[in-house]
Amino acid sequence: MSLLGVDVGTSGCKAAVFSTDGAQLSLAYQEYDYQHPQPGWAELDARAVWGQIADCIRQAAAGADHDPIRAVSISSLGEAVVPVNARREILGPSILNFDARGDAYLDALKASLPAERHYRINGNTIGSPYSLTKLKWIQQEQPELYHNTACFLHWSGFVAFMLGADPHVDYSLANRTLLFDLDRADWSDELLTWAGLDREKLPPPVASGQAVGAVSSSAAAELGLPAGIPIISGGHDQVCNATGCGVIDPGRAMCGMGSYLCIVPVFARRPEGSLMIERGLNTEHHAAPGHFVSFIYNQGGILVKWLRDTFAAAEHHAARAAGQDIYPQLLAEMPAQPSSVVVLPHFTVTGPPNFISATSGVLAGLRLETTRGEILKGILESTTFYLRESVETLPGAGIQIDEYCAVGGGSKSAAWVQICADILQRPFVRPQNNEAGVLGAAILAGAGCGVFTSIREGADAMVHMRDRFEPDPRLASVYDERYARYTRLYPLLADYLRG
Repeated sequence: MSLLGVDVGTSGCKAAVFSTDGAQLSLAYQEYDYQHPQPGWAELDARAVWGQIADCIRQAAAGADHDPIRAVSISSLGEAVVPVNARREILGPSILNFDARGDAYLDALKASLPAERHYRINGNTIGSPYSLTKLKWIQQEQPELYHNTACFLHWSGFVAFMLGADPHVDYSLANRTLLFDLDRADWSDELLTWAGLDREKLPPPVASGQAVGAVSSSAAAELGLPAGIPIISGGHDQVCNATGCGVIDPGRAMCGMGSYLCIVPVFARRPEGSLMIERGLNTEHHAAPGHFVSFIYNQGGILVKWLRDTFAAAEHHAARAAGQDIYPQLLAEMPAQPSSVVVLPHFTVTGPPNFISATSGVLAGLRLETTRGEILKGILESTTFYLRESVETLPGAGIQIDEYCAVGGGSKSAAWVQICADILQRPFVRPQNNEAGVLGAAILAGAGCGVFTSIREGADAMVHMRDRFEPDPRLASVYDERYARYTRLYPLLADYLRG
């Protein structure tokens, strides 16, 4: 018996089959590009991407044909939705969260509802990335599409729908619309009236890990899946990542180390809204019942890619041509001691708490003898300092982190994980399987079909830790001093960087 997890992202999708003890039986990946039909627009061709997701599922299923799949669940990117009709036909593209369409509605929306009232209901501050502004744009600019759409489905629910499930959205993805009532776990009549959108265009919300249908005979024949196996509601990708590394209970946090560095703490009680707003933090349902998460993030992995493409472009292309990865070489060049380079990681719009857009990055402390490896280590340290600014405010909101679990491509580097442990001054663990998104979806599949009695039991059975990194007490005072220097950098340069 095995479980299928699917993870749909902005630029690619994965599908993997796992045994119920967490052994990975197969893994398939498909990459795709988002489209820019006009300046400021960004969307996925939903028909083409669905074809690639289907290919991915087909490959994963074929790689585990000796171990019958018992159930399937899907993790996905957050805010983007796909318009479909009742015949399971795709009616248009999926507008991504960084698309500018709908931004024109923000001022009026903000003026007509106080931020504190909206946060009390939904757990997010009103902003551009969420589904709401895109739905408003479709309603106003493409009324025929809006009228013909039976349901706007987030990608997790959309893939499940194409496999044969009933229309649905799990709580964590429903939260990404700005229209969901966290406490009632349903669409908010007040917020729908405020936004001028129709409830019937949105799917019924359900908790993660619930049966929402079965794989149809046509989908089964096309994809090589057993017909009639349960389809289980999935979740937002960061929620599934946390589940897939066993971060279920309060006191623990996932540290995703990919293009974005993203800390996802778990807590059992909603903090007071004003405390979260002043920290720039959202509140979202975890997949685990009765628990919540928040997101602290920056683009640390993107900065590492920038260094690769700026300081090691030729070596990267040569390594790629040889089928090799340049990152281990670059990471090996880092000095053993903390870097003398301090980086202000404002190369693009920042994350919480301040979401600064009109700024620039800074490399400080450069000398003639400064090496590429020292600059890289400065980037890794300073992007972790950025996270520490928010982490240190969490106890004031009643959120505690005693241990982190590192996942994502960056977590393959023991040196990078150790830097995080030393700066955040908490232990880090690293799981045996780094594919936390698809594994989290598989855990939800197992809990929803009855293989496990709960999501926690599924995580206990399928997630296994490999390494533990304790903070080095000898570096605590050194990094405290470097952190203090880092926090002074932006206030000193803010006026210049805004120029």
